[in-house]
Amino acid sequence: MNKHAPLPQTDPDEVGLRPEALARLTAVMRREVEARRVPGVSMMIVRGGKCAYRSDVGALRPGGPPLPRDAIFRIFSMTKPVVSVALMMLVEEGRVFLADPVAKYIPEWANPKVGVEKNGRLELVAAERAITIQDLLRHTSGLTYAFTGDSAVQRLYKDSQLFAPDPANAKELLIRDLTTAEFVVELAKLPLIDQPGASWYYSHSTDVVGRVVEIVSGQPLSAFLDERIFRPLGMKDTAFCVPGPDRERMAQPFERDPETGKTVQLIEGKTAPRFESGGGGLFSTMDDYAQFATMLYRGGTLAGTRFLGRKTLDFMTADHLGPNVRIANTTLLQPGHRFGLGFAIRQDVGMATTVGTVGEYFWGGLAGTVFWVAPGEELFAMMMIQAPVQRDYYRYLFRNLVYAALD
Repeated sequence: MNKHAPLPQTDPDEVGLRPEALARLTAVMRREVEARRVPGVSMMIVRGGKCAYRSDVGALRPGGPPLPRDAIFRIFSMTKPVVSVALMMLVEEGRVFLADPVAKYIPEWANPKVGVEKNGRLELVAAERAITIQDLLRHTSGLTYAFTGDSAVQRLYKDSQLFAPDPANAKELLIRDLTTAEFVVELAKLPLIDQPGASWYYSHSTDVVGRVVEIVSGQPLSAFLDERIFRPLGMKDTAFCVPGPDRERMAQPFERDPETGKTVQLIEGKTAPRFESGGGGLFSTMDDYAQFATMLYRGGTLAGTRFLGRKTLDFMTADHLGPNVRIANTTLLQPGHRFGLGFAIRQDVGMATTVGTVGEYFWGGLAGTVFWVAPGEELFAMMMIQAPVQRDYYRYLFRNLVYAALD
C-alpha cells in the first residue's frame, strides 16, 4: 500500500460488521444533527485493516456546506498519543531513557515542591523523588490542569504566569504568549499537586514531553513530528496551525452551546503558535489520523516504514500504573481502565459505563474527537466532532453503536 493512499475499502459484512447496525449508527447521528445538538459528525470503522464504514453527517459549520471528507478538526488531546510515540522513537534510538529524571534535560525541574493543603493553607514540601520521563508519559508526574478541579494548587495554576484571561469569556483562561521552552520553565515554578508516582492526574505532562523531544532531537516539535511521523505517513493536513485556503475546510462548533447557551471558544490556529502544545495543539483530518491509527494497529509499521518496534508498542499499551497509583480524575479514567504511555487501556470488560474489549487502547480530545484501537477485535474506530460540552455523550454513543455492529 502506498503511504499516501487511502485505506482499502470493504463491505461491512465481509469483515463481520452488520450493515443494518451501521445504518442505525448513521441514522442516530443524523438525528442528533437535525436536533441541532452538534453541527456535524465524521465517523470511521476499520476492521482487518480495511475501511468498512465511513460517514460524514451534518455541516462543516453551522449553516454552512455539508461536512466534507477532508474537514480539518481541532483534535486537542489526541495530540498526546502522537507526541508520546515521538518520545518512544527517541527511546528506541538510545537517546533517552524512561527512568531519566526530567531535570536531566530541563534543569529547572530539579527539586520540585509538592503543595499540601493543611488547615486551609497550602504548605510546600520537598518531592520524595525526581519526576521521570515515564511519569510524564503516564501522568504520574504530580502536574495537573487548571480546568480539572479547584484545589489550592489548581488555583495557583489559574493565577500563574501560564495563563491570561480570555477576552471573549472572562471566566476562561488562555495560554499566555510564551514559547514552548518558556512555558515549561514557568510550569516548573508551580508546586506539584501530589508526590511523583503517587496519583494519576491528567495534566500538562505531555507538553513537557514535547519539550524533551525538542531538546533531545535538536528540532522544534513541529519539525520533528513532520519529518518523522507526518510526512512518512502522508498526514499532509496535520499541524499546529491551519494556514490560508485550508481554513475553509475547518470544522466549526456552534457559536453558543446548545445546552448551556455559553459562547463556544476554540483555538483558531491561524498562524504558527510560539507554544507548540504536545498535549493538545494539533489540527488534523479523519484520513490523516487514520494513517496514524493504522500504523498503531499494524504494530508500529506502515507502508514499509517501521515507526516503532512491536514490543515498544506493546509496552506503551500495557498498564503503567499498577494497583498502588490512585486515580484522581475518575471521570477521565473510568473503572475497568488504567493508563499506559500516552493511551488509556481497557483492562476489564465490565465496570465501565460503556461497552469495550480487553486490551483496547484509546484517547480523545477536548472538542469531542476520539479514537480507539482494539487489537483483539482487529478493529479501530474514530469519530470527530467540535462540541466540547457534549464530548462524553457522543463518545459513549459512538462507542456503544460501533460495538453493537459487530457480528
